[in-house]
Amino acid sequence: MIEIPSDLHRDVVPLAFLLGTWEGAGVYAPLDESRPGREKCNFGQEVVFRHDGRPFLEYRSRTWVLDAEGHKVRPLENESGFWRITSNADGASGARGIEIAMVRDEGVIEIWYGELADGRPQIDVATDAVARAQSAEPYSGGKRLYGLVNGELMWVGEKAAPEIPLRPTMSAQLKKVLNPAKLIEDIADLPDDGIAFFR
Repeated sequence: MIEIPSDLHRDVVPLAFLLGTWEGAGVYAPLDESRPGREKCNFGQEVVFRHDGRPFLEYRSRTWVLDAEGHKVRPLENESGFWRITSNADGASGARGIEIAMVRDEGVIEIWYGELADGRPQIDVATDAVARAQSAEPYSGGKRLYGLVNGELMWVGEKAAPEIPLRPTMSAQLKKVLNPAKLIEDIADLPDDGIAFFR
């Protein structure tokens, strides 16, 4: 069940399924493996979607390289941004336009456009504009697909560079992290001794 906060701006209600903290793991395959620190690996990820009552969701993602046992080795890539619905926010049916403004720690700023599918929690976006710092690796654009599948947030990302055609570079499977405050709220009606729960 998707919970919709009472103070969530009505324009982003269709994105309510994204809200919360998500954690999981995925696979990373760089565009250019010759760059130091850029080799194929498994990665861990934490994604947070939150809101402050205005007509957008705030997004933050942190990833880190995992070793063969699943332990953190080093940071991989961080990004943050803002997700908006640009068309058909109030529509009862039909796809909704999506706009994402994002910045990545390696010195890349992106504007993404796409759509939220009609009747299912699936978002398909592609870059419309890319600006990168001189120190950033060559990059000319990307595509991403996000979807809620059996309660898990799954996504796949593709990238392209001037000399490299668009190809998959990252994908992950994330589970929603339970909020301890919500768990306490849910058990508030239990008797103090807890024993009556088993009777």
